[in-house]
Amino acid sequence: MKSVRKLSILFSIVFVLLAGNVPAQEKPETDRLSGLPEFISKVMEEWEVPGLAVTVVKDGEVIFSEGFGYRDVENELKVTPETLFAIGSSSKAFTVMAMGILVDEGKLDWDKPVIDYLEDFRLYDEYAAAHMTPRDLVCHRSGLPRHDISWYGASASREELYKRLQYLEPTEELRTVWQYNNFMFMTAGVLIERITGGTWEEFVRERILKPLGMNGSNFSVEDSEKAENAALPYSERDKKTEKAPYRNIDAIGPAGSINSSVAEMSNWLLLHLNKGKVGEKQLVTEVNLTRMHTPQMAITAPAQYAETPIMVYGLGWFIQPYRGHHTIQHGGGIDGFITLVSFMPFDNVGVVVLTNKSPNPLPTLLTYNIYDRLLGLEEVDWNTRFKEQRDKAQKAADEAKKEKDAKRKEGTSPSLPLEEYVGSYEHPGYGVVKVALEVGNLTATYNNTTSGLEHFHYDVFRPTDEQLENTKIRFNLDINGEIESVSIPFQAGVDDIVFEKMPDESLVKSDLLEKFAGEYEIMGVVAKFELRGDGTLTLTVPGQPMYELAPYKETEFKLKGIEGYSVEFRMDDEGNVTEAVFHQPNGAFPAKRKN
Repeated sequence: MKSVRKLSILFSIVFVLLAGNVPAQEKPETDRLSGLPEFISKVMEEWEVPGLAVTVVKDGEVIFSEGFGYRDVENELKVTPETLFAIGSSSKAFTVMAMGILVDEGKLDWDKPVIDYLEDFRLYDEYAAAHMTPRDLVCHRSGLPRHDISWYGASASREELYKRLQYLEPTEELRTVWQYNNFMFMTAGVLIERITGGTWEEFVRERILKPLGMNGSNFSVEDSEKAENAALPYSERDKKTEKAPYRNIDAIGPAGSINSSVAEMSNWLLLHLNKGKVGEKQLVTEVNLTRMHTPQMAITAPAQYAETPIMVYGLGWFIQPYRGHHTIQHGGGIDGFITLVSFMPFDNVGVVVLTNKSPNPLPTLLTYNIYDRLLGLEEVDWNTRFKEQRDKAQKAADEAKKEKDAKRKEGTSPSLPLEEYVGSYEHPGYGVVKVALEVGNLTATYNNTTSGLEHFHYDVFRPTDEQLENTKIRFNLDINGEIESVSIPFQAGVDDIVFEKMPDESLVKSDLLEKFAGEYEIMGVVAKFELRGDGTLTLTVPGQPMYELAPYKETEFKLKGIEGYSVEFRMDDEGNVTEAVFHQPNGAFPAKRKN
């Protein structure tokens, strides 16, 4: 009996020891998110973010979907999971999905030249235009830098922006360097339109949004303004959070104009985590979905944090590890909105965070915090890290501004009276800058935004608008001391964008140009001026090539391609043209008009 009792005690000890080694029961995902609402409210207050919405999906289900704060602060209207936010560049993946569907249908090939589908596709770099493929369009390797200022706020249509591409200078060769570019995604949208015969918006709605049940989502802030439950945009100016106007980006839409809610974006996450299927319907083949999630270009920016050591780009998606877990994501930012769409395919989890303030780091901060919780990892203090990063960036910006101000030449003045700077200046890829004189001060209007111009030194002026205060505008004089152009460093990596001064409108009117056409005699030689069908005035002199005339000022025209040469037409009191005066470096030579 003693031996039996000893054996029983031994079994009990062994059981207790074994029980002590049994791992604790894992918490359900919803329990792991315990305390998340309080954390969200805390960081929203610290970063002064008015409104925010979050959705989390795991293993094919939505496990968290809530709204926080206000979509409209003034009227105290709260954010709900159904509140619409601009998702910005997170729209790019929808454009790529649309292309994938066309590839599935045999209507598009990822690797055939774009020019096979768009015969009018033109770029500054002719080689790039001839060899660019649909794949190249959507993985940021076109060789073009952003050139965003050329479309931001512009009233140009999508087709007009597409035609401007040939005038935008690249900084790299095709497929050599990753450079973020919205124009190429817009071009992908034009490609979809030409293939389908409809608009990009129509195709994405019918083939993606409707099957996903995303019927409340739209493609324009004009639609969001009419919606009953849409977030208003807010921005930080002078360290204060203020209501901002909606930014219409319909023309560049395929790169970032979609507006949606976390309630509907959860379906978008589930599609990607379910290998392209909506329920049992295959929306896009798994092969093409995998292409989107597969690295196409390396991003050479150095890593900031050990948790995210590298980043590459797929087709419309950033791809990187987060603390050893494979992550696919894309953020979005447009006036008053910052968002992030993210998922981990191997962990079968995804997160969408939408906010209505720019700038702010909460979409990234909260996404990482949610992943830490769901993966059972010790939470990283991303909040403190991002505060330090903000303070460091602000300090660097302040120092850069001081350095630029230190280079100012004191005691200088403009070369000409201010009224001489007034006029419209045009660049074929960037549009028109209008300079006006108001109450004794110059102003510049570009893409529907007007800023005062403060004299910096000589013929250089600085915009007073906060967003452009680090930009300098230089007026350039021709050999005659007349202002001929404006140079603005709108894009890093390329020469300043040169806007040529536009002539008086009267100098391009055909009825006036017709008056100048005719024959003029100078020293026994007949110079003939003719008006072509395209409205261009030409000059022909025996023994010389034909010259095109470019309107200059009043009734004077420059000879294109010849510096310092111009022709001035003179008229009598009755408006009849009597002579043409040829201005050359060695003098002025009148030519009498023949009857």
